[in-house]
Amino acid sequence: MALSKLERRTRIKHRIRKIVNGTASKPRLSVYRSNKEIYAQIVDDVAGTTLVAVSSRDKGIDTNSKADAALAVGKAIAEKATKAGVETVAFDRNGYLYHGRVKALAEAAREAGLKF
Repeated sequence: MALSKLERRTRIKHRIRKIVNGTASKPRLSVYRSNKEIYAQIVDDVAGTTLVAVSSRDKGIDTNSKADAALAVGKAIAEKATKAGVETVAFDRNGYLYHGRVKALAEAAREAGLKF
């Protein structure tokens, strides 16, 4: 029996989340990718709070192409995180392959000073 794309991604997501948890000292950088937009948020799972959130729908984010939007979101999330006092995070790719827009966001966040 073949799994649907959603079921497959859900299984991968649960497998990742068994390992990756966000704490106050090392929160989780979660990425969500829709067909048009990309979203990133830094989450403290112990307290159940979102510390910082950025999406490609925010003002000031370049949306010429989806890849450019991912780069801009990665840079913006790193800048907001450093202002909020977060330096290191655990990267949660949320079941997506580390490829394309997810990889672009992660590398842009690293270049802007976020450690993971």
